[in-house]
Amino acid sequence: MAKRANGEGSIFRRADGKWSSELSYRDEYGTPKRRTVYGASQTEVRAKLKEMHDRLEAGAPIKDATMTLTAWLDDWIAKALPASDRKQATIDLYERIARTHLAPTLGGRTLDRIRPSDVEALIVAKREQGLAPSTVRTIYTVLRGALDVAVRDGLLRRNPAAVVKRPAVERQDAAYLTADDAHRLLEAIRGDRLEALFRLMLATGLRRGEALGLHWSDVDLDGGALRVRWTLTRTSKGLQLGEPKTEKSRRAVPLPRSAVDVLRAHQTRQAMDRDAAQEVWKDSDLVFTTEIGTPLEPRNVLRRFELLAQRAGLRGVHLHTLRHSTASFLLAAGTHTKVVQEHLGHSSYAITADIYSHVAPEQKREAADRLDAALNW
Repeated sequence: MAKRANGEGSIFRRADGKWSSELSYRDEYGTPKRRTVYGASQTEVRAKLKEMHDRLEAGAPIKDATMTLTAWLDDWIAKALPASDRKQATIDLYERIARTHLAPTLGGRTLDRIRPSDVEALIVAKREQGLAPSTVRTIYTVLRGALDVAVRDGLLRRNPAAVVKRPAVERQDAAYLTADDAHRLLEAIRGDRLEALFRLMLATGLRRGEALGLHWSDVDLDGGALRVRWTLTRTSKGLQLGEPKTEKSRRAVPLPRSAVDVLRAHQTRQAMDRDAAQEVWKDSDLVFTTEIGTPLEPRNVLRRFELLAQRAGLRGVHLHTLRHSTASFLLAAGTHTKVVQEHLGHSSYAITADIYSHVAPEQKREAADRLDAALNW
């Protein structure tokens, strides 16, 4: 028997030549527990005992869990993920990422054997598959979030993903319409059932979900303004109205006179739809609806817009391009970036300045010329 250090159990040499010791402790519920430690030498056993003591003092599990990552992800998806304050659309995305990208790769590994280098290898592999940088970052975010909960639940002492640098995403210049492009698009959508929706999005910079979640009670046609208070999204639980993306997204947006005219005409057409539908009409107070008053399907709206954009001869134009175009037109007209930030509902001035730093280079030229005139050198 080896001499004990302070706090250690006795270390014995077994008949097979290996060394062992037993540690007695109480778990977080006060239940007495015992764990036997084995090693090829006294030093190895003593080191293992010290690690266990350190874990207990830190309130960490005495040993990392040996359940597979796939098993843990199933548990996380069933319990912790839906209990979080994330929106349903985000919950759906995280579950899809976990099942599509994490379970097939690291899923067979047990939690106690996942190393930071494994996380880095996953990032490299996903990049080599040609996934978008934003998707690679989301994969990392989901893995780290799931393992954070494993640490919280006492299954892991440390999160191996937490020490890995978050994958970078280079911000790309926002694609936007020129004035000529915008006129071609407006001509292409003329007379379409969704014309008013697309015109309003171009006039205000509303996100798709914000426009589809807009209520008549939040529109002041006489005052020429609207309030963004809702967003409509498709989730695993169906179409859902929820709060906007961020606190800054809850905002008042002024309406150009042309947009007011478009909405008044749309209001009249919607009243005709209501009369035609009669008892089938679903009164939702939504500005943009189907022929019977139900919410529009976001994916159908996207597909319709892309078809109309193609008819206009525009390539690479998506529904979000309308939002970027609104910002570019405002900046080109000399609107201060801070005003554009508030108009679009960005969470910070820096985001707006970064996304649209390339817009309206003639303004930069004018600024340089004014500086030259002011200095008179």
